[in-house]
Amino acid sequence: MGKVTTSSAEAPALDSAMIDRLTRRVAGTSSGRTVTTTAPFTGDPLAELPDCAAADVVAAFGRARAAQRAWAERSARERAEPFLRFHDLVLDRQSEILDIIQWETGKARRHAFEEVYDAAAGTLYYARQAPRLLRRRRTPGAVPVATRTYVHRQAKGAVSVITPWNYPLALPVGDAVPALIAGNAVVAKPDTQTALSALWAIDVAVEAGLPEDLWAPVIGEPSEIGDPLVDRADYVAFTGSSAAGAGIARRASERLIGCSAELGGKNPMIVCEDAAIDWTVEGALRACFSNAGQLCIAMERVYVHDAVYDDFVPKFAAAVRDMALNAKYDFSADMGSLTYRRQLDRVGAHVEDAREKGAAILAGGRARPDIGPLFYEPTVMAEVAPTMAACADETFGPVVSVYRFSDDDEVIARCNDTGYGLNASVWTRNAARGRRIAERIRAGTVNINEGYGAAWASYGAPMGGMKCSGLGRRHGPEGLLRYTEAQTIASQHYVGLGGTPGMDGETLARLFTLGGRLMKRLRIR
Repeated sequence: MGKVTTSSAEAPALDSAMIDRLTRRVAGTSSGRTVTTTAPFTGDPLAELPDCAAADVVAAFGRARAAQRAWAERSARERAEPFLRFHDLVLDRQSEILDIIQWETGKARRHAFEEVYDAAAGTLYYARQAPRLLRRRRTPGAVPVATRTYVHRQAKGAVSVITPWNYPLALPVGDAVPALIAGNAVVAKPDTQTALSALWAIDVAVEAGLPEDLWAPVIGEPSEIGDPLVDRADYVAFTGSSAAGAGIARRASERLIGCSAELGGKNPMIVCEDAAIDWTVEGALRACFSNAGQLCIAMERVYVHDAVYDDFVPKFAAAVRDMALNAKYDFSADMGSLTYRRQLDRVGAHVEDAREKGAAILAGGRARPDIGPLFYEPTVMAEVAPTMAACADETFGPVVSVYRFSDDDEVIARCNDTGYGLNASVWTRNAARGRRIAERIRAGTVNINEGYGAAWASYGAPMGGMKCSGLGRRHGPEGLLRYTEAQTIASQHYVGLGGTPGMDGETLARLFTLGGRLMKRLRIR
């Protein structure tokens, strides 16, 4: 079982004035409805939030577009300035947002801090890099010297950013900030359960100098406000399930607008025979159980080489059994709670299905209502067969299955034998070998001797999924430029493309033919 350091701790007092200020940012709700969220640690009511209707989404886009026109006229450097201040404010006020994240998600504080750091560091990357990425780029013209061509980046306009509950600060900030710095407005739809975290980020951004209405939040059910979020947008950035992402992509394609989607994963981890066992065990705890496994890039399949299986697996299982579980608002817990009852039900169903069909439970395997209503022990299973739901279906909880393998070709084939392709992890003392294995895995990111953080936090490199794990990329230049339209502007000088006045077509063709051969010989692009 997971080690319990204490059953619960006194929660920080809710600042009702702050919550009122944040919820007022969801302006003009026409439905008059509200929805009450609950605290996963206790099940008690947490906050009463506005519940928007479709008309509220339309109004939010109207306000956002009005604000965007003046915003887009500013230079990229001017648009980045509020976010340099935002970076500092997030770090300065981290205790405040750490409490909010734990109230809303029930995650361990150490995992909430990962979000805080990510929101600050990712913002800093784009605030510093955007002026360079967005500046005019010279490119060869049609005729050397006579044609001068450059590429200009125009903002898309108004962007929908739709984010889930599992990383309620990092994901809204990570998608909205590059869109805003690129010159767009954003209409943000966070998950209702965790909306306070996103509203806090918007509030801090306005405090840092972002114009009002430029980052406009709406809260509501997808069945009510999902369609207008796509139908009114010039681009959609979505994070969530593969099924929902496919639906959004279909609807966006009907309007010929772009979209990006980071979706589900059934991520594999490979432990090679030359892995440093103790280091790998420690890394596997983070890779599998960060945020109680409610992380799309977490490891759910661990393949261990025959030569080290009998050493690694018992040590890993023992370390999992020794993880500290509690509902404290400090850094003492190794793992926190699940966020939704439906996640607890799914985790329990996957484990019970595997148990009934003959899997071996090496650690964990049961809910822990004695700690909190949505706690489930970190769980390690062996002898998981293809007939079991946990083998191929995404669990999205603190459950991992371990398997044996005997050679690289075999394990690479097994890693790729899935419809998903989001993240993977390879553990070996030989980094060159790790890179060779990584390049054969069909996943958008692969970490060597780390579970997910090395690739995720390399903000200059793209992050996203292959196959049904996603479309497009966040992070890196792609994460900013996806929110722009590339415009080519070319001016002609000295000589026209139609030749001199009175030149006949045959002469013009001979001149262009001679010019083409000369450009090849001189290696002119």
